[in-house]
Amino acid sequence: MDCSADYGEFQEPAARRRLEHALLLLARQHGGDAASARRASESLAAWRARDPLNESAAQAALQGWNATQAAGLRQELPLPATQQAAVQRRRRQVLSVFGVAGLAATVAGAVRWHGRQPLQTLALQTGAREVVSHNLPDGSHVDLTPGTRAQVVMYRDRREVRMERGAIRFDVARDPQKPFVVLSDWGRVRVLGTAFSVEVREERMQVAVAHGSVAVWARGAEGRGYAEAPDVVLRGGQGVRVDADGLGPTREIDPGGVGAWRDGWLVFDRTPLSEVIARWNDYLARPVVLEGGGDLLLTGSFRIRDPDTFIDALPRSLPVTVRRSAQGSMTIRQR
Repeated sequence: MDCSADYGEFQEPAARRRLEHALLLLARQHGGDAASARRASESLAAWRARDPLNESAAQAALQGWNATQAAGLRQELPLPATQQAAVQRRRRQVLSVFGVAGLAATVAGAVRWHGRQPLQTLALQTGAREVVSHNLPDGSHVDLTPGTRAQVVMYRDRREVRMERGAIRFDVARDPQKPFVVLSDWGRVRVLGTAFSVEVREERMQVAVAHGSVAVWARGAEGRGYAEAPDVVLRGGQGVRVDADGLGPTREIDPGGVGAWRDGWLVFDRTPLSEVIARWNDYLARPVVLEGGGDLLLTGSFRIRDPDTFIDALPRSLPVTVRRSAQGSMTIRQR
């Protein structure tokens, strides 16, 4: 019987044998004559009471049985309750046709189903001008910029973060048996243990690595699936952008600037002004309006708590003007 799927508490041979045994007893309840089914039911009850590990395996087997092939068999026989005896006879007939091969497929399917169930789900969300830190259940640490929305899902064989928007710096606890994956509409990032950041905006995703390495797959505007091999592997001090045009060139970055907002700084390295303003607006009570000049490139480091210094420096660094209204709003225009 092939149960080669490798999932959590049922990956060890002894645990997998418990699950297989529970599924076999369940199958016998639905196969053979009434006396055999009754004996199988009694055997299963006694086996479950013998050991808490048996009980755990039986519960997983029952959930998997209901969720896989056996559930499909029941749906094919939608008869009234008064005809349950006929249902049982037809179930036994169908199961006898499936035989050993069908039962093996059900066992393997149940193990796969059990492995796909999340162990824990955590919603991450920050408000305006709010920077938040979290320790994840696996020992990883995350820091979130304002306006970030993401979901963390822990499985038996992997760890996933699904980012909707915002930026997160990850310090990932190393666990080769459970890869750490970040997903967004723009692509996928996979890592075993490192420090890196992912920023997701409506028009792009940016990945920057402080140390270690990550693999990046670009989805692109056409929404294609992912190849087995990554599009690029980034090392410490490297970054890449993914947008509607696909994967951009790998760029050298300052590793110390990855997630610098945790320490109260915004760091830009030849960053388009449109992206600079978008990042600043996450921290400002009144968003700055940019009218032209979005492709101008800015390099510099600025304290988040002192936006006036940034605004005052712009006309000296780039060909732009800044107009302030009596109400306190600001508009930036290209000269």
